[in-house]
Order: sequence, then C-alpha cells, then structure tokens
Amino acid sequence: MDIVYIRDLKVDTVIGIFDWERRIRQTVSLDLEMATDIRAAAASDSIDDALDYKAVGKRLISFIQESEFQLVETLSEKVAEIVLQEFAVSWLRLRLSKPGALRGSQDVGIIIERGTRPSA
Repeated sequence: MDIVYIRDLKVDTVIGIFDWERRIRQTVSLDLEMATDIRAAAASDSIDDALDYKAVGKRLISFIQESEFQLVETLSEKVAEIVLQEFAVSWLRLRLSKPGALRGSQDVGIIIERGTRPSA
C-alpha cells in the first residue's frame, strides 16, 4: 500500500480545558499519513483516480475551524473518522499537535493510527 501525506497543516480553532482557552483561537498542527493505492492514478494521470489531498485538507480545515473541543484526543478521533468515512482511505496515522501548550516545549500532542494497517 502507498502513503499519501499532508504535513504540518496549521488550523486555528477553539481547543482547551481552561476558561481562557475557550475565549481564544489557538493553532493546531496536523501530520496525516493515509494508506491508498496510487497505481490507478499513476496510470491514468487523472485526479479522479487519486486520493485528492487538497479535498482532504479543505474538508479538515473547515471542520477544525468550526470545532470547539476541549481535548486534542477528541479532535484527533473526529478528524480520523472524517478521513476514513469520507475518503478512499483504509488506514491513517495522524499526529495532532498543539504548539505552545506546555511551557518549555515546542509542542505537545497525540499520535493515533486508525483503520486496517497496510501490509508491507
């Protein structure tokens, strides 16, 4: 299986458990690896046969901008559900980080894998 990826997709959203976090928008960053078979797209050279990463990105940006979750865990699960249900993806690895969430660190976040893991 092949991997189509999106790296460092930055989206502003309401995320956090503290009152001050509920009043502002913070940036989250996503790295997404999606299992797909690219052979048909490579043969046809047509976007109709490809996993359209622009469509995936636009859908996730829209969803995340409109969301207001407390936990990155919840946001991560919802993002994974969207990708698996709405796009031709059987497995994904998602890294969702929240820069500036912990003083002294570049970022904190979560990495999840969902779906049927591709075989080597």
